[in-house]
Amino acid sequence: MIKILFICHGNICRSPMAEFVFKDMTARRGMAERFEIASAATSREEIGNDIHRGTRGILEREGIPYCRRRARQVTKADYDNFDYLIIMDEENRRVLGRIIPKDPENKIHKLMEYAGEDRDVADPWYTGNFDVTYKDIDKGCRGLLEYLRREGRI
Repeated sequence: MIKILFICHGNICRSPMAEFVFKDMTARRGMAERFEIASAATSREEIGNDIHRGTRGILEREGIPYCRRRARQVTKADYDNFDYLIIMDEENRRVLGRIIPKDPENKIHKLMEYAGEDRDVADPWYTGNFDVTYKDIDKGCRGLLEYLRREGRI
């Protein structure tokens, strides 16, 4: 089983969007049972809150199933429990470094790396543009799936 944890600042916008987008991608390809996919926050600001209405709106528009959930903060134990910790931006990397100070197994990567781009996924909490964020997340998740295929993991 391949275990993936998507991580953003509050776990209400980008990381749950990526979680549900990637779950949908794997389900549509008949591979859902081969994955454990979750999301978490680097901060404690939104702990317990459900996904943002903007994220829900995008998922509904795109026909991507989602469920009610509660934001949670990433833990040190997540490093051992997941194969990939996928962050959305450099700020996530900086703050995550306080929780998980070392990455000896090279598990922490920015989502857009898998799309061949060295840049952040913009936070729609600040930009208000959930469409741009969705396009990046979709592109990054497709790249991640292709990466796993090329590496012989799926």
